[in-house]
Amino acid sequence: MGCTHDCGTCSSSCSDKNEESLKLKLNDKSSVKKVIGIVSGKGGVGKSTVTALLATAMRRKGNEVAILDADITGPSIPKVFGIHQRAMGSEDGIYPVPTSTGIEIMSVNLLLENETDPVVWRGPVISGTVKQFWQDVVWDEVDCMFVDMPPGTGDVALTVFQSLPLDGIIIVASPQELVAMIVEKAVKMAQMMEVPILGLVENMSYFECPDCGKRHNIYGDSHIDEIAGQYNTKVLLKLPIDAELAHCADAGDIENYMGSCMDEIDLQF
Repeated sequence: MGCTHDCGTCSSSCSDKNEESLKLKLNDKSSVKKVIGIVSGKGGVGKSTVTALLATAMRRKGNEVAILDADITGPSIPKVFGIHQRAMGSEDGIYPVPTSTGIEIMSVNLLLENETDPVVWRGPVISGTVKQFWQDVVWDEVDCMFVDMPPGTGDVALTVFQSLPLDGIIIVASPQELVAMIVEKAVKMAQMMEVPILGLVENMSYFECPDCGKRHNIYGDSHIDEIAGQYNTKVLLKLPIDAELAHCADAGDIENYMGSCMDEIDLQF
């Protein structure tokens, strides 16, 4: 009842839909081994910062890394990496812009005449742009691609879940009680779409006093371990409130962040 016969915009499960047929073909000049979505149920939890830290940590371990910035209306990945030039292209496709350490970046901000111009597009156009970033960009021998998704469970999330060959997702949250409910929504969406949950990251988990070393739960007690246990997944990382991290992100120097948490990042595929 009410079916539009457009499986690419539908989250329902039915006998007429072949999930594999929805996956988009990668650019012929591209090679991407693993694709990991970075998801949050709400905005403001530091999802893009976590994406940048994960990519930086994996790059330091010798991996070829890329970030597909799927947050089309709120792109911040170029900013935290200090990238301001525009992406170039040829008959082969669009070329991502490399960071100072060689992380390949593609974001709508790299295509705008002015990086502060707003992207005032409707959902189908935004979803189409995400698809183009996968199909039309020349990704060069990427071991691990992180997809920085917009918050929530709307059009773009559905497009990424259905159209890209995700090997799993990482859910980012903060300690507030309200966020626990929002995280569960993201978890349940992943389960509905049959995408593996690699783990949870709690951002702004605590503040460690530089004088006495005592940890303070600024945003309340953490519930992330309870949620992880409930859904049989694991907590990958608890990130502190860190002025150095904020400074590096604002300065576009995230790749030189040397916080102790970077040594804890060890994604296993």
